[in-house]
Amino acid sequence: MSNLKDIKSEIENYANESNLTELQIVEKLEKYYFDKKVNENLKLYKKRKKKVSEITKDLKISPRKFYAILEKKKIGHKKYKKSESI
Repeated sequence: MSNLKDIKSEIENYANESNLTELQIVEKLEKYYFDKKVNENLKLYKKRKKKVSEITKDLKISPRKFYAILEKKKIGHKKYKKSESI
């Protein structure tokens, strides 16, 4: 429990020094660690060691969101065309 108190006090100290609220600081930390995890998974995806389904399970995001991240970072991937079956 002391670790949690230390983290909370550090966040409060940083909030007092900067013009940010505690919630904004936590959101920035969450975004930072999510991006870090995404980059690790993208390296494995590029090496073809991890599939999209495994990555989306790890990151807890939808495949569409993952493909949007790929497009944003300009990483090539297969695009499947939906054909009309008539």
